[in-house]
Amino acid sequence: MYQYEYKTLHDMMSQADKRNISLWEVAMHHEMETSEQAEQDVRRMMASRLDVFHESIEAGLGDKEKSVSGLVGGDAYRLLGAKAKLLGGLAHKAAVYALAISEANAKMFKIVACPTAGSCGILPAVMIAAAEELGTDTEASINALFMAAGIGAVVARNASVAGAVGGCQAECGTAAAMAAAAAVELAGGTNDEIIQGFSLCMKNTLGLACDPVAGLVEVPCVKRNACLAVMAVAAAEMALAGIKSVIPPDEIIEAMASIGHMMPVALKETSEGGLARTATGKAIAERLEKSMQNE
Repeated sequence: MYQYEYKTLHDMMSQADKRNISLWEVAMHHEMETSEQAEQDVRRMMASRLDVFHESIEAGLGDKEKSVSGLVGGDAYRLLGAKAKLLGGLAHKAAVYALAISEANAKMFKIVACPTAGSCGILPAVMIAAAEELGTDTEASINALFMAAGIGAVVARNASVAGAVGGCQAECGTAAAMAAAAAVELAGGTNDEIIQGFSLCMKNTLGLACDPVAGLVEVPCVKRNACLAVMAVAAAEMALAGIKSVIPPDEIIEAMASIGHMMPVALKETSEGGLARTATGKAIAERLEKSMQNE
């Protein structure tokens, strides 16, 4: 039995309370125990993930061409150049970065699947935007990433982070909730506020379908990443203001798993329902299929 073992967020909080430490410390020590690596080694690993976050943003913003399918590309650059009329600085930047990373993924550039490739833009975008706006250093970002990863592991253990299993609530929903928690950590929130940020975000993604047009992780996935990055910022802001979720976090995870089991297969990454089966969605799929046949 590992000293820092946890299976639920309640367990994670209990470990932190018992030792009077932060949630990121619980997650980091658990990683050290399970991987049998020293602190400097696991922190170096997380630092390398942060480097890829930055690389993905730069790649997405630097390449304005369309993806092979022609469905996405150039929107991150377009949003970056547009003067924000409604969003605040951090939220606008998070949306730009999420688009950039998701577009990079669609073009087969290097990304970190956190927790999945389809949701790869959300956590990095919120973390990098928050760190830049708040002026936090790399060490603080590494701490936040450990904490977010620990929380994501709990969701994966007790529900799922796969769109094919639980719909996009499991994929982008988990990513957004992890991002909300990370943003609270970067803003200096308490352990409870971190968990509240996670809870407020995750419960508002319940029931989200996974309906990729033509089976590609592009439409609606890329723009969904941007929208949920902004939702994560909103949830973090509420948590930092002392707003709490009525439903406890572990029960929200249970609810997500239950909804995923009840969700029709057509709404779980099969492209047999939702936006994938709209008239436009079907037309795009037919066009791409013909294009592949003619190659």
